[in-house]
Amino acid sequence: MMTLIGMDAKRIVNNRTGLGNYGRTLVRDLVESAQDFSFALYAPTLGAEDLRNQLPEDDRCRLVTPGRTWPMVGKWWWRQRGLVDDLRRDGVALYHGLTGELPFGLQKAGIKSVVTIHDLIFMRHPEYYHLWDVAIYEWKFRHACREADKIIAISECTKRDIMELGGVEESKIEVIYQSFAQRYHGSVKQEVVEKVRKKYALPKRYILNVGSVEERKNVLLAVKALAYIPQDVQLIIVGKATPYAKKVREYADSHGLGERVKILHGVSDEELHAIYQEAEAFVYPSRYEGFGIPIIEAVGCGLPVVACTGSCLEEAGGPDCLYVHPDDVGAMAEALVASLRGALGREQCIAASSRYIRRFLGTDTAAQVADIYRNVLGK
Repeated sequence: MMTLIGMDAKRIVNNRTGLGNYGRTLVRDLVESAQDFSFALYAPTLGAEDLRNQLPEDDRCRLVTPGRTWPMVGKWWWRQRGLVDDLRRDGVALYHGLTGELPFGLQKAGIKSVVTIHDLIFMRHPEYYHLWDVAIYEWKFRHACREADKIIAISECTKRDIMELGGVEESKIEVIYQSFAQRYHGSVKQEVVEKVRKKYALPKRYILNVGSVEERKNVLLAVKALAYIPQDVQLIIVGKATPYAKKVREYADSHGLGERVKILHGVSDEELHAIYQEAEAFVYPSRYEGFGIPIIEAVGCGLPVVACTGSCLEEAGGPDCLYVHPDDVGAMAEALVASLRGALGREQCIAASSRYIRRFLGTDTAAQVADIYRNVLGK
């Protein structure tokens, strides 16, 4: 008889990057490899159709939304309090909070639980958050640490933060590196590449940055470094329009770099694959991360990577990517030049990094998570 696992699916059906990708990839791999479990995915709404369509078409996996309308704060209340009643009704044996939080009452209801904590940036760098948000996130974090039978940290860096900032015993935490979807592996057809080049007016040579365009991600460091690298190389930034993106644009324009910096919004997965394929290098100058999936995806696309020291990015990219201090413009420029086509040792670094990231392939991650389920359940 299969054991039913409940999972937090709010971001699975609503978020297109980051936490959403983590959940969707993990669910697909678990359904494929953990045949002794079935999965109920709990979300406050049905979310986006295209994201729901990425879930496995399997009788062992189903999406569950609230059975009735909740008053006052509604969906939030259901996720925090009412969800446990639905878990008990459905016969869930273990609930997995995929995004650092758990509903109240799991222990009282006799339901085992696991929580994945991705990062504690809101505690390490509260200056990047509103004061009220920091208070809410910290409250959820501390509750999850008390409620959970086991905590999954997505990096050694995050594990250290949980122990230090949450006072959690090391024995309660297991590091399982985040799996990544190999969605950008393989080649894009030339006609698609040409269409994307024309649509976004892509230059012949460019360095790529992908992710949230926000202060913590620090892409301005790469913009400043452009002044010291060959003039025919541009920087393409793919991410949502934000106040920080405006700041980056204003800096580039006022320092004679405006024509060398493009910020693209609303790029589809197929288009992004083509943009990755045509890039010379990938830059990810974030000041602090829980892991750094974009680095792994870039390496998977055959790109050399330049990132920053200070958090966990060395764990994600391995020893053959290049890392610089997040405030060192000169070192960033030197590293980017060393990553351009024709640079000595570039191809060897790409090959070594590609071997390193094999440890993050999805099925192994899913197997480790399934083993945690079994251990917590005493199977």
